[in-house]
Amino acid sequence: QVQLVESGGGLVQAGDSLRLSCAASGRTFSSYAVGWFRQAPGKEREFVAAISRNGGTSNYADSVKGRFTISRDTAENTVYLQMNSLKPEDTAVYYCAAELSYGSSWYSPHAYVYNYWGQGTQVTVSS
Repeated sequence: QVQLVESGGGLVQAGDSLRLSCAASGRTFSSYAVGWFRQAPGKEREFVAAISRNGGTSNYADSVKGRFTISRDTAENTVYLQMNSLKPEDTAVYYCAAELSYGSSWYSPHAYVYNYWGQGTQVTVSS
């Protein structure tokens, strides 16, 4: 099993940047694909980005493509989400999620696939 803790959220202005971190416990985190999801008030949880267990494959929602970058540091057991050019519509609680992956290049944009979730970190972007 793995436990996830997100950090790095905060209140920023439009155009600013933030880097979210998803720190994992467990020595086998390198066997997990990781996704970032977000949920704004009154809206459903939506996919943001995902990365394979080997870090070689990633995918992004169209709404963040070109602005957000997902990466992972295996030695630190951490996955990052670098968010640039933030917009007010990026305001949400951001969650990281992990799932054991049997394929080195596998990831999924579907929340229901992931069994391990962090508690979330709030990102608020003011206009």
